[in-house]
Amino acid sequence: MGHLSTGLNSLRIRQIIVGLAVVLALTAIIQFFPIRQKDLSHDGRSLELLDRSGQRLGTLFSRDELHGMHVPLADISPQFVAAVLSAEDHRFFQHGAIDEISFVRVAFDTLVHHRPFAGASTISMQLARIIEPVPPTVWGKLQEVIVAGRLESGLSKREILEAYCNGVPMGSNLSGVEAASRSYFGIESADLDLAQASLLAALPNNPVRLDPYRHWDALKARQRYVLERMQVDGRINSEDAAHAFSERIDIQPQYHGIIAAPHFLFWLAPQISPERTRVTTTIDLSLQRFLQAQTRAVVQALAPHKVFDAATIVIDNRNGEILAYVGSPDYFSDDILGRNDGVQALRQPGSALKPFLYELALERRIIRPTTILQDVPTAYALPGAGIYRPHDYSNTYQGDVRVRSALANSLNIPAVRVLSLVGVGTFLDRLHALGFSHLRKSADYYGLGLTLGGGEVSLYELTRAYVSAARGGKPVRLIATLDTPAALSSSSPPEILTTVRDETVSSSDQATWALVTDMLADSHARAAAFGVDSVLTLPFAAAVKTGTSSDYRDTWTVGFTRDYTVGVWVGNFNGTPMRRISGVSGAGPLWNRIMLHLYERSEPPAFDPPNGYVHRPICAQTGTIPNKACRNIVTEYLDAQDLHAYRQALVSRSTTVSPEANALRILFPHEGDRFVSYPGPDRRQRLQFNVAGEQRDFQLFLNGRRLAPTDGVYLWRPALGTFTLRASSTSGEAVTHFTVVPPPFHRIGFSRI
Repeated sequence: MGHLSTGLNSLRIRQIIVGLAVVLALTAIIQFFPIRQKDLSHDGRSLELLDRSGQRLGTLFSRDELHGMHVPLADISPQFVAAVLSAEDHRFFQHGAIDEISFVRVAFDTLVHHRPFAGASTISMQLARIIEPVPPTVWGKLQEVIVAGRLESGLSKREILEAYCNGVPMGSNLSGVEAASRSYFGIESADLDLAQASLLAALPNNPVRLDPYRHWDALKARQRYVLERMQVDGRINSEDAAHAFSERIDIQPQYHGIIAAPHFLFWLAPQISPERTRVTTTIDLSLQRFLQAQTRAVVQALAPHKVFDAATIVIDNRNGEILAYVGSPDYFSDDILGRNDGVQALRQPGSALKPFLYELALERRIIRPTTILQDVPTAYALPGAGIYRPHDYSNTYQGDVRVRSALANSLNIPAVRVLSLVGVGTFLDRLHALGFSHLRKSADYYGLGLTLGGGEVSLYELTRAYVSAARGGKPVRLIATLDTPAALSSSSPPEILTTVRDETVSSSDQATWALVTDMLADSHARAAAFGVDSVLTLPFAAAVKTGTSSDYRDTWTVGFTRDYTVGVWVGNFNGTPMRRISGVSGAGPLWNRIMLHLYERSEPPAFDPPNGYVHRPICAQTGTIPNKACRNIVTEYLDAQDLHAYRQALVSRSTTVSPEANALRILFPHEGDRFVSYPGPDRRQRLQFNVAGEQRDFQLFLNGRRLAPTDGVYLWRPALGTFTLRASSTSGEAVTHFTVVPPPFHRIGFSRI
């Protein structure tokens, strides 16, 4: 027994020593590592952001999405301070980091009545949780007490109370009484009356379950409790409590002082120098409101197809200014993940990268406008004995196609073939030069699927690349403010600074970019996949490309005129697939509406033709000059090499054909052809007259009126009626007849979504 007693005493001594060591260690931490005012970071400067004409877009209480604003304790309504003390810690000025009386009471309830250990948190402990969030465990509670002790050691009671009032969560991403007062009531916290102060003092108990926009009855019940506690503490009487509870309180709409462009404002704010309190942005408020309304309308119309989210951005091509920026249909809707920013989110672009591939291949002369590509089943060997078989969404094949048709109709197999000729690494380098900074994997990682959307990009960087295309390959940095560069913060994160400084994108052959632009603006070239009269066809010159990711998870439409570039993404933030919605049916309608709105009062100038290229008729099947066997004659831009071969072929043909074969004849239109002309301002609707044979002293007449060619091509804008086309030369003449009729019906306005 003696040995056992001695052993127990030794164990107790060791436990006491360990306990004392722990207590001494905690005391040392609290005493030697106090938290002082300088350690509590807060930015008391609000930031007012204006649109380009000086109209207010919104006021941010902080530079991030946790809306907060610091004010001194003396500038906070005494009614709110009293309400908070009564509701959260009525003995705040009588105890230290913990309230020993409350702690013993709660511990007793936990042990005897098996209730959860809750209700003993002091204001200091709550502030500790705000400063250093911890898990709701025993160890977490101990950490909370330690931080609370450090606060009590380094700050006065009033300083702790001030920090708490400015940092306490107040629902809806609001932090502190000043932000809550301005957001919910539109007044400063100094002006809160008892009814408003007690309502706000109720929120910290559970900011989510007491949200004033969703749980008003629960919040009023908690307000009653706050008022009762104030009565018990002798801060108010029963008459004051009854009057405050019955007072009508009007809550402002859930906009937190933001009028428009919330995603843009919170994206821009961290880039602004902390010293600035007012900044003029590039946003056009009227255009921004239109985009926000149309984004919601299009998403609502597509809801039956399981479409719930969208984003869009509009850029001025002339200077790179961001004119409108919509990150989601409703920033303030938590139910649809509205705070997600679809402009900056990374998604798979589908076919939206193809124009940059074709431009690179044309620039390097790997392909030419007359190159014939094969759209047939194709397989590529991959490392590790794998096989890659690209296919189109239609699961059909068009055989031999021109470059123009392959790009305009977004055919996958020809695009993969072009990428195999260019090289994945070479194409990836070009994408990096165009500003696609998020394509960080190796060329082997992406493989040939890169041109079909095998990487992830943002709408921001995709639209910026199309701005470069619209500028003939000339790079432009996107601009968000009209103020001097001094307004920008040099301490902004690198990924943010890259959006406001000069990009190092090298300029390419402008003529090649102009050629690709012409292909993207050719509604007839994309007719096989999209039809001539789709939402991609506008009554003025516009180049456009769509993209659809695998399983219909993302749809894109990005296009430009001479003046503006518009980028649209439609999909779901949670990654769920849509119900067979493609780029043209998903993002296309919104792109169409925005473009038409931009040109309600005027039309943009036409695109410049590619310098150094010449328009000539060719055979669509072979890419060479037409002959009798050609079934489809089209016109195409020829480069110097193609033009030389074209002329050589003409010379060779003229020395081998018989007199009958060299006779003058009209290739198009054919005898008896009937054309339909749609009304409206579409100035691109043209008929091209094609003639073959001996053409010395050649002349062409339409209903007796002589026609003049443009760059050697006869183009005619259709008019209703019956027409006789007569070709005349020294070798004879040829005649054909055709008619132009109106459509059976015509519907004005937007196409139905």
